[in-house]
Amino acid sequence: MASISIPFFRSRRVVETSTRVLATIILILLSAIVMLPVFWMISTSLKSLQDVLKFPPIWIPNQFMWSNYPEALTFLPFHIYFRNTVLITFAVLIADVFVNSLIAYAFARLRAPGKEILFILVISTMMVPYQVLMTPLYIIFHRLGWIDTYRPLIIPAFFGSAFLIFMLRQFYRGIPSEMDDSARIDGCSYLGIWLRIIIPLSLPALAAASIFSFTYNWNDFLAPLIYINSPEKMTLAVGLAYFRHRYSATPWHLLMAATITTVLPCVILFFTAQRYFIQGVVITGVKG
Repeated sequence: MASISIPFFRSRRVVETSTRVLATIILILLSAIVMLPVFWMISTSLKSLQDVLKFPPIWIPNQFMWSNYPEALTFLPFHIYFRNTVLITFAVLIADVFVNSLIAYAFARLRAPGKEILFILVISTMMVPYQVLMTPLYIIFHRLGWIDTYRPLIIPAFFGSAFLIFMLRQFYRGIPSEMDDSARIDGCSYLGIWLRIIIPLSLPALAAASIFSFTYNWNDFLAPLIYINSPEKMTLAVGLAYFRHRYSATPWHLLMAATITTVLPCVILFFTAQRYFIQGVVITGVKG
């Protein structure tokens, strides 16, 4: 019996080891494919314009042109674009975290007739493409006198986001309702329960919502392009497009350097809050 079981377990370990090695190789190859455009962008940002246009392409520059980065950031007034983007992004971020958290708490914990139907209506708005809403929204904001201001980019965030409401509601439904009952016995109101119990317990989910909100609004191109007309009010995403439309020959090396600088805050935020982001996504996906 022992002579039969030992080869069996050995073969099983060999199969498991081979599977892990094969999976690791496949993941490395897929990661290399995904990172290839990023590597090319970094390589291009460190080349001269002549090296960028050479064929066959040069993957590793002969001379690293670190001066491309300060030149790219002064090529256009990127300090103004950066200030505008920070203002819009953090204003929307505050609205997304607190407003959607409060709405999700109401859908998850409060009792009201027709609540589920209303929640379905909210979720169904995710199926409507933004391109369908562009024209009516532009007409509304134009009649309100909001064009060429930051109001169309900030104020709609105070009315909630269907995706963030759904994500936070899934998390809140996993919190034991007995905690709400105990707080109400102690005289705590619904708003007090949300502030003192729900918010402290939902920090991972709120961190995930914050990262989603930050990355989307930091990289948003279409909405600022539609509603902002003045160059001094433009954001980073729209400013990058000026590299191609302001000059006859696109300075690709400067464009790549400016692009890397633009996406760097999102990369830093993700790796800084990676643990909270993954934890929040996992918890909101399995609870509820």
